[in-house]
Amino acid sequence: MKKTFLFGLLAASLMLSATSCSNPDHKTDEDVAVKPLEYLAPADTTGGKVDPATREINAVNATEDIKKMQPVM
Repeated sequence: MKKTFLFGLLAASLMLSATSCSNPDHKTDEDVAVKPLEYLAPADTTGGKVDPATREINAVNATEDIKKMQPVM
């Protein structure tokens, strides 16, 4: 009885796996349009301030930066 049960179980599992692999609704010859992903523009977190990396280097800006770095007494 165990052999027939095992063969029946094997046959049932093969039958289920074979039917689950075939999908009659799936069509492989469709033209699928692929569009690129759209990314949102990054949020402005500077609050309208000028980026220090792109700021012009001159004596006035350098003096302001040095004053900001000095500890307040």
